[in-house]
Amino acid sequence: MRTSLAAAAAALTLLMGSAQAQAQSLSLGKQGLELRAADGRLSDQLKLRVKRWDQRSDAQGRTLALVQDADSGRLLLLRAEPDGSQLQQLARWSGPGFATEQLCLHRDAQGLLQLFLLGDDGLSEQWLLDESGRSAPRQLRRLATPHAPLGCRVRDAEAALYIAEPGVGLWRYAADAEREGRALLLADTQSDDKALLQRLDAWLAVNPVAAAPQPAPAIVLPSAQTEPVRAQGDAADDPAIWVHPLRGERSLILGTDKKLGLAVYDLQGRERQFLPVGRINNVDLRQGLRYGAQSLDLAVATQRDEHALVLFGISRQDGRVRELARLPTGLDDIYGLCVGRNAEGGLDAFPNDKDGRVRPFRLKRDAVQKGGWSATLVREFRLPSQPEGCVVDEARQQLFVGEEKRGVWRLALDAAEAQPQLVIPVGPALHADVEGLAIHESPKGRFLVVSSQGNDSYAVYDADAPHALRGAFRIGINAALGIDGASETDGLDVTSANLGGPYGEGLLVVQDGRKRLPQGTQNFKLVPWREVAGKLGL
Repeated sequence: MRTSLAAAAAALTLLMGSAQAQAQSLSLGKQGLELRAADGRLSDQLKLRVKRWDQRSDAQGRTLALVQDADSGRLLLLRAEPDGSQLQQLARWSGPGFATEQLCLHRDAQGLLQLFLLGDDGLSEQWLLDESGRSAPRQLRRLATPHAPLGCRVRDAEAALYIAEPGVGLWRYAADAEREGRALLLADTQSDDKALLQRLDAWLAVNPVAAAPQPAPAIVLPSAQTEPVRAQGDAADDPAIWVHPLRGERSLILGTDKKLGLAVYDLQGRERQFLPVGRINNVDLRQGLRYGAQSLDLAVATQRDEHALVLFGISRQDGRVRELARLPTGLDDIYGLCVGRNAEGGLDAFPNDKDGRVRPFRLKRDAVQKGGWSATLVREFRLPSQPEGCVVDEARQQLFVGEEKRGVWRLALDAAEAQPQLVIPVGPALHADVEGLAIHESPKGRFLVVSSQGNDSYAVYDADAPHALRGAFRIGINAALGIDGASETDGLDVTSANLGGPYGEGLLVVQDGRKRLPQGTQNFKLVPWREVAGKLGL
């Protein structure tokens, strides 16, 4: 143990800002954790040898403590009752599978209580704690941290974890499990353990909490998530929603696994079908398309190995998906895509290339050769740098395309010589990379939803000019359902159709770039549109 418990307790007092008057206080005594009333009288005591501990207040002003038993290594979550009469044990569980060197509590932007357990060999864990005591603690993620850390502190307001590393200096890590990154704040190879820990507390005292963006994005909760995609690493990318023509609750989600193929999920997130069609990146679909006397539901995806479009048919009875054709595009590095219904009632596809080119194609069915499909190039235009996400606004005959580094461009589709215009530049609400785009249209309004990947949020604008910003939101943790939040979102899709249950006003589906709770391969999160509309006042 590298620092005394007395020093740790003093540091905790400095960090917690516990000058707020409370009816009780927790402190570490000779025989364990002591609960004292406002007059200093000892009202309860947890007798054990405490190795590490930290404390936070809950929404009712009650004190919670997390302690580690020095003898057994067990972790205990405790709460002081409002009247200060006793300590209540909320949870007790075995320590991690490594030697714990430090621990720190964190209350996140949602008000959820979390715990960092720092190992002495550089392996650490972040846990979600249930203050009601009804659910067992759940691991959010594993993370690499300094070996043999001297101490840790968390500043909740800026979601930052601070660690002192002997022989190196002071580090700052992202405390939000949906974010990553670290920075060396202060190099110090000379200070001994005690001095370095003092430097950490001194640095925190003289460097105020960084100001949060105003206004901060609202937080909405997911209602379901899909099973993880099959491939490891950065694999899930883009979803598209197929609406069942008769039973909204039987609607499906098509999601790309850009290393292996296309998965089809139900609204409970269960995989119903998988098509091993290779490295497809983006997918989009339209329903009720007119081809001769037939009404067809079609999906299109970009196939990166073949620089082609993969055309799929979707059964209008049960949503079964099958491949129909592969159509060349002439692009060198095909990437993103969206589709839209044209004036003839058929389908136009808008694939793009990493070099900035967008090549709209009209998809035609061969009237002579049964099942034959072709793609006819309509025109070509180019953005200054790499695009990916796009959406066709059929109601206004316009195309929105996201240029990842600069913002959202708009192109009129009913004017052959029209050129794209930058209508939503990156700024306070929209951070590069600009990724997925989709339109939610209902009697309450027409809204353009954009993935602001750079700050793990989503910006909502009026779909009609001048495209006023209506608000921004993040997707947080649904602790009750055990669903983690979403971050680093690439593609997304939204529908205003009544899909039943929580999706009566529509559904938003987003790709999740970091799968937590527990850590795993990427997946897609489902969010009721009424959650978004309620938080943003739409």
